[in-house]
Amino acid sequence: MAGIVKPPGAFAVTPHKVSVCILLQVYAPPAQISVPFPFSTVNQHNRLGLFLLSLTKSYDDIFEPKLDELIHQLRGIGGLLNYWLTDHLTSKLLALSSPDDLFNFFSDMRGILGGLEAGVLEDDQVILDPNSHLGMFLRRCILAFNLLSFEGACHLLTSIGMYCKEAISSCPPYEAPHLDDSSNDLETPPEYENMELENLVFEKVTEEIEARERAGGRVSFHLHAPQALVGLVEDIEVPGDPEFKHGGKLREACHYAHPTSNTLRDLDPSGGIFLRTNWQIQGFLQEQADALEKQGSSFSLNDFELMLRQLQKLAPELHRVHFLRYLNGLYHDDCIAALENVHRYFDYSAGIEGFDFVPPASGCNTFGRYEIALLCLGMMHFHFGHPKQALEVLTEAVHFSQLQSNDTCLAYTLAAICNLLSETGISSTTGILGSSYSPLTRIGISLSVQQQLFVLLRGSLKRAENLKLKRLVASNHLAMAKFDLTHVQRPLVSFGPKASIKLRTSPINVCKELRLSSQLISEFGSETSSMTTDGAFSTAWLKNLQKPMDSQVLSQESGSGSNNAFQFCAQPSSVPASVLQLVGSSYLLRATAWEIYGSSSLARFNALVHATCFPDVSSSSDTALAYLKLIQHLAVFKGYKEAFAALKIAAEKFLSVSKSRILLLKLQLLHERALHRGHLKLAQQVCDELGVLASSVTGVDMELKTEASLRNARTLLAANQFSEAAAVAHSLFCMCYKFNMQVENASVLLLLAEIHKKSGNAVLGLPYALASLSFCQSFNLDLLKASATLTLAELWLSLGSNHAKRALSLVHGAFPMILGQGGLELRARAFIVEAKCYLSDPSFSVFEDSDVVLDPLRQASDELQLLEYHELAAEAFYLMAMVFDKLGRLEDREDAAASFKKHILALQNPQDEEDPLANIF
Repeated sequence: MAGIVKPPGAFAVTPHKVSVCILLQVYAPPAQISVPFPFSTVNQHNRLGLFLLSLTKSYDDIFEPKLDELIHQLRGIGGLLNYWLTDHLTSKLLALSSPDDLFNFFSDMRGILGGLEAGVLEDDQVILDPNSHLGMFLRRCILAFNLLSFEGACHLLTSIGMYCKEAISSCPPYEAPHLDDSSNDLETPPEYENMELENLVFEKVTEEIEARERAGGRVSFHLHAPQALVGLVEDIEVPGDPEFKHGGKLREACHYAHPTSNTLRDLDPSGGIFLRTNWQIQGFLQEQADALEKQGSSFSLNDFELMLRQLQKLAPELHRVHFLRYLNGLYHDDCIAALENVHRYFDYSAGIEGFDFVPPASGCNTFGRYEIALLCLGMMHFHFGHPKQALEVLTEAVHFSQLQSNDTCLAYTLAAICNLLSETGISSTTGILGSSYSPLTRIGISLSVQQQLFVLLRGSLKRAENLKLKRLVASNHLAMAKFDLTHVQRPLVSFGPKASIKLRTSPINVCKELRLSSQLISEFGSETSSMTTDGAFSTAWLKNLQKPMDSQVLSQESGSGSNNAFQFCAQPSSVPASVLQLVGSSYLLRATAWEIYGSSSLARFNALVHATCFPDVSSSSDTALAYLKLIQHLAVFKGYKEAFAALKIAAEKFLSVSKSRILLLKLQLLHERALHRGHLKLAQQVCDELGVLASSVTGVDMELKTEASLRNARTLLAANQFSEAAAVAHSLFCMCYKFNMQVENASVLLLLAEIHKKSGNAVLGLPYALASLSFCQSFNLDLLKASATLTLAELWLSLGSNHAKRALSLVHGAFPMILGQGGLELRARAFIVEAKCYLSDPSFSVFEDSDVVLDPLRQASDELQLLEYHELAAEAFYLMAMVFDKLGRLEDREDAAASFKKHILALQNPQDEEDPLANIF
């Protein structure tokens, strides 16, 4: 019989698949074969079917389970059924002693399938739909066996023998069946008492194998074959390299997303290992990729790399392994490894394997998937902080996508370019994007980066909608919301009729885009991958099956619906993780939007929703960002003590991002507290650390660079170095204007007003405060507008007592926003300015209404002591002492004066405590 060469990655019959077929024969026994029906209830029968379905769909590992593992999983079905199934399974495996037995077995399996050839059905006979999942699995097993040569059938028998023998070293002697729950009083039937079934099975297998080995050396189960055929069989034997036989180590490396409770052990070097189906391996790799994206650098680099290398040796045709190695290097910041593996992936597979992109409309594949390779390479450059290289590569990807008519890749590439332009500081794209894409550049109109970004966003969104790429549509809606949040929409052309334009951002457009992005969750069904959904449910069901059930459930073996280990609370959501991740991102963007608009309560609410509802599907970076927003809220409204306590918990929880966002927040809090305490030396050290983080060596992060410069100017202001602080702030304003960072410009203008106010040049500070107010109105920065109004009131008050009423009117106008959404510092400042306005007003009499001044000063002093803001607290107590002195309340005056002295001394002599920067890394 001529051998048929099996193509790489094809479906092959293995001992595990034979075991599943035996269990399928129990689940749906053929009419012509007498198989005792072991099920006492319909529930038991259904549980076996669900077990088999999950067994053929789960992807918790890349290797098929051994016999002892399968028996262990069978025990999860519950009751005495698992003992009967174990006995039946091992007996049937032992009965397969020749190729004829295998042929007869698979011939009998045809009777399980329904259809036109099923014949007349008997009463209560269970058949499998040939088009069902289990029916397709059985048909593939039968077809794969029919394609086997004689040598292949003999080798399958050898593998089945080793499959049974390997369980000897793994399983302890069979004990009398009993339930773990001591409260269960069910009696064991006499036919199972004192039965050492597994010992008997293993002894029979051992005796048979040893006898045949003594008779013919290493030839097993086909002693009647000529020596030439023996050589052929030896050639096709599954490799026995000990490097691949240590199943415990391999499984240990695989179990990241789905650790199992199976006992890890080394396999017998004389045996073979079998990979699961290609569908299951692809599902496993997809889940590992999702876990890698979620966990980031906390994902084990070396163990995962070892598992991927071993999988590559076992299945060299599985080119997606190279892509997983690329992701592993990418998320662990190994640029060389990532670059090498992304080139290998596209060199070996042309980018075809593992991508869901729609193939190009034209049949031309001259360049394979070169455009997708460019897309991945550009995103890699973006990840490693190389924006110019990323933009050049992505622009090339646009050209090749157009050349190959690959609209899907073009849509994703445009989205990547939009993300790049919005996240990095690129002041000009002249000569990079070219003039072939934008229709406006063709008619000689020069567009700024922001205008090009707007055009690209609209084009990417329209293209994604036409291609019905729902996830990309939702992502583009989020990008549009982020753009509308910080950009004033201006006309792209400067000619034509002049219509009145309100140069303001539109919160309504932001809310609209956010709402449109969240609608994706109701439309996920058409894009749901059966591999992801079915595999995740099956894997979770098998894992729950092995968990100990509740004692009440165990005691009810009667078959009622309560004996069901399928706990829905432990199952994965039917909504794809990528969809939930996008929905979670919308809540993060909502939190950011409300922070900008000045609603602290709504910002906290949306961050809390993300941290509570989406931690399992979001990346560790996004989840950490939600935690950091909540910690910032704590610092502003509760003080630094609680914020640092929460930050310590977050740093332990998110070790992988502790060097980035968590470190940045810690430096920000340390700087704020140092300025409030008057510890200028520490504040300058923190500024130096921020400057290192903002260096261009690790890529230009404009937000971080702006933050470092802003805090440097504030440190110089606290040290009364007004000219240096003004120079830094002016340089920062020029940089923000160059890169169109208008929201940051409002803060810089306000800082310049503060510098002139503190230096005694109130007149010079007024234009900056008014300009900041103008920016705040244009960008709907309500809370920052209240702060700018407060600064403007202080400037007017500095010009003389005749401006006290005007300043007080400004303060009262800002009070609703400050008292409703402001933090401790802003509220305290407002109370102090209000008191100073009253005290500066010549028409105000302290003797007539002293509480109007004292009540806000008391509240301000309490809030400032929580912040340890010594300078403002000293000012509050000084004003209180003056009022008490005028009222003749000498005892209260002395108390206020003592508190004033305490804060002044603390400001002049900051306490030397443990260096907070020593353990910052």
